[in-house]
Amino acid sequence: MTATAAPTTIPLVRELAALLGEDGVLHRRDELVVYECDGYVIEKAVPDVVVFPTSTEQVVEVVKLCNQHDVPFVPRGAGTSLAGGTLPIGGGVMISLTRMKRIVEINARDRYAIVEAGVVNVWLTRALAGTGVHFAPDPSSQTACTIGGNVATNAGGPHTLKYGVTINHVRGVELVTPEGEVVQIGGVVEDQPGFDLTGLLVGSEGTFGIVTKVIVGLCRDPEAGRTLLAVFPTVEDSVEAVSGIVAAGIVPAALEMIDNLMIRAVEAAFHFGFPVEAGAVLIIEVDGVDAALDHEAQAISEIVQAHGGTIDKAIGWRTREEPEYKAIWKARKMAFGAIGRVSPTFCTQDGVVPRTALPHILRFMEGVSERTNIRIANVFHAGDGNLHPIILFDEQDPDQVKRALQASHEILDECIRLGGSVTGEHGIGVEKLAMMPKLFTPDDLAAMTAVHDALNPDNRCSPAKKIPVGGHCIERTSPGRRAPA
Repeated sequence: MTATAAPTTIPLVRELAALLGEDGVLHRRDELVVYECDGYVIEKAVPDVVVFPTSTEQVVEVVKLCNQHDVPFVPRGAGTSLAGGTLPIGGGVMISLTRMKRIVEINARDRYAIVEAGVVNVWLTRALAGTGVHFAPDPSSQTACTIGGNVATNAGGPHTLKYGVTINHVRGVELVTPEGEVVQIGGVVEDQPGFDLTGLLVGSEGTFGIVTKVIVGLCRDPEAGRTLLAVFPTVEDSVEAVSGIVAAGIVPAALEMIDNLMIRAVEAAFHFGFPVEAGAVLIIEVDGVDAALDHEAQAISEIVQAHGGTIDKAIGWRTREEPEYKAIWKARKMAFGAIGRVSPTFCTQDGVVPRTALPHILRFMEGVSERTNIRIANVFHAGDGNLHPIILFDEQDPDQVKRALQASHEILDECIRLGGSVTGEHGIGVEKLAMMPKLFTPDDLAAMTAVHDALNPDNRCSPAKKIPVGGHCIERTSPGRRAPA
């Protein structure tokens, strides 16, 4: 099959339609182009067919049909991934899990829930309201991203500093293997004997099979919380304060930084009241026992002031019951959407550095911006050093695309040099395959490849993702479509 429109006379498409119904299969070119990329818009590839199974059993049959016809396949959730993880490299069948959206079970007493892969993250949050427990991972794309996608990339979010990323909250999964078998990994109890296969699968980006159900662990709701907005004249002052807070032994639930360019975009979009003249702001949240929070808040306020910052008086410390609290987090989580006001296209990077290296890497980004003549905005998880530089460009201008990629690579190279990583939660996908040999030794990559080949021997499931298998990084779809470069 090729990436051109696949008529229903093609045997595989006809068999898929018989299995899923006509409304469960897309095969016309005008329908397929919607699925040519995820949140990483620089690389594009059009699938031959998109299918929408509604059960694990249907996923199994789709995978078996793909194997019978020797056609590659790739799972996709909401398409909010930011590294090209859902690109159908080599064409083939895209298996969209968005119709698998049941919350199968909630057990607040034993603190777990079982959900299908297409359940949107915030749906689970809403379903748990009032139960006394919650699902802690809350990516910025929470209102759109799916739990299955969170598992694929080991997603994080603003509250990872205290609560951890997705792997810390997954007890088990139901997986359809690349051969079309259903296996259960892990279970409802918190600790399983034997090898940590759940840990192996979380973050594997769909290269080991298709996750159809997830058993997630739930956290007890904290008794209370406080959120403040700390205002700083410079970005450097703000990240120095971050190190000061953590060095004092305080572990906030969240510690987020927004620079001036992002402040202006968010304020133009939501009119929250952010100080547009500030060099940067920190959104700081602490939670726990109510009686201890005022003391902790005061200690943080003193550290902020010692690093040249001030606490926004109009906001101050807000509890979770107050509308200002909700407005702050709404503005933070919708910040990426606000970028459309200042740039037609953007690429969000995902490097990680030690917290103490934050001042250096932010100064380095300023230099990259000047050298490449590309604007770079910042909104990121400062507490754990997970950077999200937002590189602004126009994908219709080939020269801007080239300079945007140069800026991305320079930033990631510097993250590696500082002892960090090229991803904290977005994954490798196709975007960062070329960075893997810089981050890992040949022996490391050989070990990863051996695991990959054992679980996905034909490389038919999510080919050319995560690690450079077969001596290449990307086999481009032909004809497909790619942004100008």
